[in-house]
Amino acid sequence: MFSGIDEVDWASMEHAYGPADDVPVLLRGLASADPAERESALDGMYGAVHHQGDVYACTLACIPFLFELAVDPDVQDRGSVVELLTSIGGFDLDEDDDEIDEDEIEGAANYAMAAAAVTAGAGVFFELIADEDPGVRLAAPLALATLHRHPVRVLDLLRERLPAEPDEEVRLALVEAAGRVALRHRPLAGRVVEWLTLLVDRERAPGLRLAALAQLARCCPDALPRDVVPVVSGLLRELRTAPGGAPDADPDIEPEADAEVEPEPETDPVGCPDLSRAEPGAAPTLVGQLRALSAQDSAGRGAPWAADLLRTLHVGLDDRVGDRTALLVDQLRSPDRWQRIDAVRMSGGLIRAWRGSYGELVALVGDQLADPEPRLAEAASHVLEELFSLAAPTADALAARLAADPGGWVKEWASGPPGLGSTVKALSRLGDARAVPALAAALELPEVPHDVGFAVAHLGRAACPLAAALRRRLAGVPLDEGAYDRASPLLAGLTGLRAGEATPEVLRVLRGAPEYRGEWLRTAALRALGSFGPAAREAVPELRAMLRRPGTATEAAEALWAVAGDRDAVLPVLTEGLGSDQVHDRRAAAAALGALGPQAAVVAPRLRGLLAHDELWLRVDAAIALWEVTGRPEESTEVLLTAWERNRHVRVRVAECLARMGPVGPASTAAQVLRAELSSVRRHNALDGGYGSHDTYEDEKLLALCRQALRGTGKGSTA
Repeated sequence: MFSGIDEVDWASMEHAYGPADDVPVLLRGLASADPAERESALDGMYGAVHHQGDVYACTLACIPFLFELAVDPDVQDRGSVVELLTSIGGFDLDEDDDEIDEDEIEGAANYAMAAAAVTAGAGVFFELIADEDPGVRLAAPLALATLHRHPVRVLDLLRERLPAEPDEEVRLALVEAAGRVALRHRPLAGRVVEWLTLLVDRERAPGLRLAALAQLARCCPDALPRDVVPVVSGLLRELRTAPGGAPDADPDIEPEADAEVEPEPETDPVGCPDLSRAEPGAAPTLVGQLRALSAQDSAGRGAPWAADLLRTLHVGLDDRVGDRTALLVDQLRSPDRWQRIDAVRMSGGLIRAWRGSYGELVALVGDQLADPEPRLAEAASHVLEELFSLAAPTADALAARLAADPGGWVKEWASGPPGLGSTVKALSRLGDARAVPALAAALELPEVPHDVGFAVAHLGRAACPLAAALRRRLAGVPLDEGAYDRASPLLAGLTGLRAGEATPEVLRVLRGAPEYRGEWLRTAALRALGSFGPAAREAVPELRAMLRRPGTATEAAEALWAVAGDRDAVLPVLTEGLGSDQVHDRRAAAAALGALGPQAAVVAPRLRGLLAHDELWLRVDAAIALWEVTGRPEESTEVLLTAWERNRHVRVRVAECLARMGPVGPASTAAQVLRAELSSVRRHNALDGGYGSHDTYEDEKLLALCRQALRGTGKGSTA
């Protein structure tokens, strides 16, 4: 094995982390008898040689040796090698993309050569599909479906192999591979659909029938049975009652096995597992950690692959929100906690991406908060945290969980500041005063959670009892290099409360801001003073002085206008800001000028000149400000609607302006745009492969603003 490996000039090549002279060690490590060494080698291959899917010259040089490993029966974990080959060779260059940047030419050539090299050797996977090693048999079907040049032969082999395959998970992989064939080779989709339909109708094993339904949804959703929801629900019941599945037990009786299930790892504020809390002796590699997490998530499940099948089914059902909601409602009523955990997680994904009527679904997610299984309750609270007002049906359940779990009010992380628990945030975002005791306790901690101010702002007047604690903590913040991190949550809370009585404490921070992050800290303090309005009158001398300070002049002018309404002092500063070299500063100046309304009418020509600027967001801000200072909507509306079509992320800001403009003519272009938005099932900001914590909130806000604009209940100009 590895004949010629030392003749390759590895040192002349590079991978993601420098010279590739360590690649032979990694390849030999994949053949090691030591599981830890194999795992470390695989981690290195994915981490450096095939980093984030990239293909380097050294990646290409590895391909022949990886094939040697894949076919050698003495090598263990060959399934992982087959998966690595599939990943290296399975990249599809976009045939419609005729223009490739000069910097991308080499990378595109590497991808093409990798695809050609792995495809040329893909015939070995025909032999591996009946290998003695179940792990190899599990990886081989997808490798064939992805890489082999003759999809008809592949499809025939998949069908022939299915009756002879003894391993259930491998049988599911055979069906998944058929779906991949249909997607990659559309002329064969009809044959694949015919086979999958036969499996749904005639196959007895519920898991295989569910897999066939999932692949039908993926490659031909129109071929799904009309009664797909009751069919899938019935299959899930069969899986629960099958040998090894979770029984249809009385949900009021605690299964003993559940008490032994360890809670899933904590996640940090951005949702990554806190691997620093892993058990001693855990594998140090990323591959090992991911395997451990997967094993932990599968422990105790009768059919651990069912969740993946259901996710595939949901993706295929796409905009059939009613069917997807009904299926999740059924899952959330299951006596099997694992099915409910999966349903909670998938409910979050559905609501985040699609608009619909979710009252019943959300209420059932809320019911999981009282479950003694910590993973289920925690998953439910994380979903509800992102729903804001849509979580209203669960307010009492959230309050009950909050009262029962004071230890979860604040989460500590291995790195970074503490943060509020998801239950506290969810209840706060509903404006529910029952969150106040938790926030009060958080304000007494040595380090205030970084997000406490945002929670206070959502509570609004209900959080007024917290003002004294916010002032006290702000007064005690040392004005050193850590001042911004410690003071910003407190300033955000006082801003949300418009607590003018805190002016002395805010002025102290404004005057004593250190050099490090000082501009950020001053900006936060100025926003707080501006929110106080006339109640912050004692800050006027300081605000006037800051009009001459570079970096925060616009924020100072904005605050001075809110506090004292001094047009003569503010207008020149904001007008000068419109000519800044920085787009961000010009946007801030335009927004501040809009707040002056007709008293800034003199700058209308300057704002009008920005309507053709290259930066879309600046055009939008200028158009809104132009309407606010002139009261004439015509020229602004055209710019706003053009931006609406070009960038979906600007729609909330545009809709806010349209709603404030007053009645939208029923036959106008604006009305047509708003009605089209309201008729869309897809959330305007839904992304494939990623999301933000406020996506649902922003989209629901957009819908409310569209309805408001069409009803003509706007408040008019801000003047």
